[in-house]
Amino acid sequence: MTSISPGMTADRSADSSLEQQAVRKAAWRFIPLLALAYFFNYLDRTSVGFAALTMNHDLGLTATQFGWGAGIMFAGYCVFEVPSNLALYRFGARRWLARIMISWGMMAALTAAAVGPNSFYAIRLLLGIAEAGFFPGVIFFLALWFPAQYRTRVLAWFTVSTPLSSLIGGPFSTWLLQLDGTFGLAGWRWMFIIQGLPACVIGYLVLRMLADKPADASWLSPVERQALQGAFDRENSSSQKEKHFGAVLKDVRVYLLAMISFGFTMGSYGIGIWLPQMLKAHGMSVMQTGWMSAVPYFFATIALLWWARRVDRRGGPIANLAAGLLIGAVALGASTYFNQLLPAMVGITLALIGTIAGRTIFYTLPARFLSGQAAAGGLALINSIGALGGFAGPYLVGHLKDSFGTYTAGMFGLAVVLVITTLLTLSLYAFNRGAK
Repeated sequence: MTSISPGMTADRSADSSLEQQAVRKAAWRFIPLLALAYFFNYLDRTSVGFAALTMNHDLGLTATQFGWGAGIMFAGYCVFEVPSNLALYRFGARRWLARIMISWGMMAALTAAAVGPNSFYAIRLLLGIAEAGFFPGVIFFLALWFPAQYRTRVLAWFTVSTPLSSLIGGPFSTWLLQLDGTFGLAGWRWMFIIQGLPACVIGYLVLRMLADKPADASWLSPVERQALQGAFDRENSSSQKEKHFGAVLKDVRVYLLAMISFGFTMGSYGIGIWLPQMLKAHGMSVMQTGWMSAVPYFFATIALLWWARRVDRRGGPIANLAAGLLIGAVALGASTYFNQLLPAMVGITLALIGTIAGRTIFYTLPARFLSGQAAAGGLALINSIGALGGFAGPYLVGHLKDSFGTYTAGMFGLAVVLVITTLLTLSLYAFNRGAK
């Protein structure tokens, strides 16, 4: 048996130290900026729920029409998701992510120009097309920069923008609604303008600060770039060869992951989009609604970071994903049995913790068997099918609200969806190739 000399041990220790140093530099450079971008990205998607508090009356929208308009964004998003991510692979993440942010910021602000149901539908559809590819593009980009052992924590710090966006966005959105009448514009129109345009500025910063791969990073020293590349070389040596996008279309795991993504997206958006109106139905003012809607996301933020750290240390992404979804299903189902605000809020809080933490854990799974062009296209395909849940969830709740006159049926329907999604997650063990 070959012995390991003290010199070899010292070299490995030095490489590990340089690798960690490179990872820290990349994390501090990328994650705050990308998290801020995702903050406004998620805010642009969900703030429409707060706009509805006054916008629906101005535009003459029924609950079904609002649900349709809130969700139709995901139709454009889904159709253009795969082409967008393949373009990202072709032109580089730095340029393409900047293009996405600038165009989506412009379209988000343009929502202020809606004058009725049809214009609301059209602008929301264009917003989805402009935004297509952002989330899977960032996931692909981070996989190029951070080795597997750091990835769950890195994804957690990126996706923490989801609950933070709602935590801060609720009070912020309702405060902007108070600008009603300023310069002759309704408050909800000001809300879309002020929350949309910052994405254009962030797009410019992305163009300046991102590097497509470690080899392009002038702010890393040569030895840091070498150490980081060495970590990826070791990972690639033990994994399968890179596949092209055509192979993704034949992989049953991709479609199974897409269905799981559809389920938890349907649950999280179905709750998040309608939460402001559900709270207002309890007699709250607009400002009270904004602050109360932040409560579930405060706890979801803490739980997300704790859960991601636990998975990084102990493993078990499939089991933890299934646990999160099951907690969400049971809690949401239980919340439908209470008319009082407090127990209903506890159920909704636990449901959001499960679905939001589950989303972060979920996106560590595709990189375990996809790389290169297959990863770019596969992530986009999974996310595009999954994003349809962002249409189905709000529409389902709105339709059931119009049919039964209560939100209870919609919440119960979402709970059933999460139970099915939990079972689909457990079925991943049948296809497990190292991701327990």
